[in-house]
Amino acid sequence: QVTLVESGGGLVQAGGSLRLSCAASGITFSIYVMGWYRQAPGKQRELVASISTAGNTNYADSVKGRFTISRDNGKKAVYLQMNSLKPEDTAVYYCNAKGPFDHWGQGTQVTVSS
Repeated sequence: QVTLVESGGGLVQAGGSLRLSCAASGITFSIYVMGWYRQAPGKQRELVASISTAGNTNYADSVKGRFTISRDNGKKAVYLQMNSLKPEDTAVYYCNAKGPFDHWGQGTQVTVSS
């Protein structure tokens, strides 16, 4: 059974930081491109950041310079360090694994107050 479990969300003031974690099980983690997506109320889910099997990263323009994605293949985990958070970063954040199949976590709420 494949599971992706996110943690680390919460309520933070603007300018603050949070670190999201996603623990994977049931997949050969190292062959998957890992990503973080987010969905705000009334909006479509959007890609925030992704990291390839080789460690190459990609970021949405809105988070460049503020967010950092990383992965630990030994721990089967992917992380999203979020700094200088803004109210517009408020959303449910989802972990995604893209490979032979596409897998999603259940999401973790991030709320940034102004």
